[in-house]
Amino acid sequence: MTRLTPDAPEQPAPEQPAPDLALAGFAAALRHAGLAVTADRVHLFLQAVASLDATLTADVYWAGRAALCSGPDDTARYDEVFATWFTGDRGTRGVVPSHTPQPNVQAALESAAEDGADDGDRTLNVSASTTEVLRHRDVAGLSAADRAELARLFGTLRPRAPLRRANRRRPSHRGEIDPRRTLRAQLRQVGEPARVHYRRRGVRPRRVVVLIDVSGSMRPYADSLLRLAHTMVQQAPRTVEVFTIGTRLTRVTPALRHRDPEYALRAAGDVVPDWSGGTRLGEVMKVFLDRWGQRGTARRAVVVVCSDGWERGDAALLGAQLQRLASLAHRVVWLNPHRGKPGYEPVQSGIVAVLPHLDDLVAGHSLASFVQLLEVVADA
Repeated sequence: MTRLTPDAPEQPAPEQPAPDLALAGFAAALRHAGLAVTADRVHLFLQAVASLDATLTADVYWAGRAALCSGPDDTARYDEVFATWFTGDRGTRGVVPSHTPQPNVQAALESAAEDGADDGDRTLNVSASTTEVLRHRDVAGLSAADRAELARLFGTLRPRAPLRRANRRRPSHRGEIDPRRTLRAQLRQVGEPARVHYRRRGVRPRRVVVLIDVSGSMRPYADSLLRLAHTMVQQAPRTVEVFTIGTRLTRVTPALRHRDPEYALRAAGDVVPDWSGGTRLGEVMKVFLDRWGQRGTARRAVVVVCSDGWERGDAALLGAQLQRLASLAHRVVWLNPHRGKPGYEPVQSGIVAVLPHLDDLVAGHSLASFVQLLEVVADA
């Protein structure tokens, strides 16, 4: 029976990763290969291996196959990933010898499921994949390396544009009768009865407006919010408008239309004069509505305001401007980075003033919360 650890070499070997990290990485590789590997399956897999022998290839193979495969169709991909991950060979044969008996994996799985909450002698530390952990971490406390990885993950987001009914009608197999096309068809038949044609109103993307607070209190989140806005602009460059708010209103949509995110963020930073400055949300919202919103930018649009709600000016003015905005926009969404933190209460003066005029108050402190925001916008 083969073992996962080779014989000790003559030279000292480099430090190997912890076994639970290697097994969790194997589960993540299966997920990337298309298998439906959930966190519960990974937890059960690690517990089953701990109940068997983590150094035996057969034990690890059968424990993973029982816990991580949801059906017979997953076996081929499972074998390929297992061979690549543990042996470096893409061949799927020879991973487990044909004469090797399958261990009692079912008993190990049942024991792991029953004893998962027991305080026994052995404690299993389950380590989730780095990417999954990073998705739920607060972006304000990330290191430089984590921020670089987060920037890469922003490129994997695929926002969906919200849709609205168009005024122009299109040919359809059902709907209302299209008299013009039906009459033309009869004329081509020299007055003889012809097929009745139908039409219905089509759909078109709805405009999305993003207002990002770049004041001092929002500085830890401004970079990630601009990256999120850049992703939205890249997916729908004609229907997404982005502004920064603080002490002044600045349109940064042209800068964010550059494909390279790093270049786009530098270009946006060059045109924003009030970066990490003060906060006058009420006055800036009034400028936005007078100059852009009232003229059509915010009309029937989904408006996303990204701010923590700290208002140094008149909170009543901010509430009045949000009331104006709500009367123009199709939906008003307020993203607050503190919304997803334990114990948060909307007690800031700015949030209290705008809360009656909001359709959604969502969190905005992690990549997972940004994904939820994109879903809220798409379904608006």
